[in-house]
Amino acid sequence: QVQVVESGGGLVQAGDSLKLSCAASGGTFIDLHVAWFRQAPGKEREFVAGVVAWSGGSIAYADPVKGRFTISRDNAKNMVLLEMNMLKAEDTAVYYCAAGCSAWRFPRSCAYWGQGTQVTVSS
Repeated sequence: QVQVVESGGGLVQAGDSLKLSCAASGGTFIDLHVAWFRQAPGKEREFVAGVVAWSGGSIAYADPVKGRFTISRDNAKNMVLLEMNMLKAEDTAVYYCAAGCSAWRFPRSCAYWGQGTQVTVSS
């Protein structure tokens, strides 16, 4: 069974950048669609970005992060990365990596979840 571990969260100022990493253990990401979600206090978990299995040739982003966030695969390292630029206070949330997602935008479609990493952006 694939285990998912996120890392890279932290406290930054508005306008700064962060790179989140999602690593797989006990299995491989290469044949799984992978997505990032986030959940702010009092809000539902929402889709952030997703990348298809294998070559990662198809990618999707939620509208609020388009042009600022970049998702990518590093199959050699069995990782998926989320590079976040021009961060805003409204990006503050716990960020979750999920793998084995049959429909990216729907959390319930994902089979494997990490524990999440906190991203806090101060304005």
